[in-house]
Amino acid sequence: QVQLVESGGGLLQTGGSLRLSCAASGTIFSINAMSWYRQAPGKQRELVATITSGGSANYADSVKGRFTISRNNAKNTVDLQMNSLKPEDTAVYYCNADISVGPAFWAKGYWGQGTQVTVSS
Repeated sequence: QVQLVESGGGLLQTGGSLRLSCAASGTIFSINAMSWYRQAPGKQRELVATITSGGSANYADSVKGRFTISRNNAKNTVDLQMNSLKPEDTAVYYCNADISVGPAFWAKGYWGQGTQVTVSS
């Protein structure tokens, strides 16, 4: 079984910073892309940032220059450093990882349970 566990959410004021972390555990053979998504109330889940196993990162236009995604392949973790936070960043943030559980298995996406980030104005 594979499990993703996020941590680091919270309540803070506009302009603040927060770091989210996600750790993958269980039967893991390899991890391809790792990503952060978010879902605000009444809105669809959207991709915030993604990073390949080689370290190449891409960001949603709304967070470019403010958020930084990073990963530790040895620890199977992915972090999201969020700076200059705005009220519109308020959402539940989800970790996603494309994981293969064995050499004969295709990779598939796994989700964490989500962590709430609330930015007050």
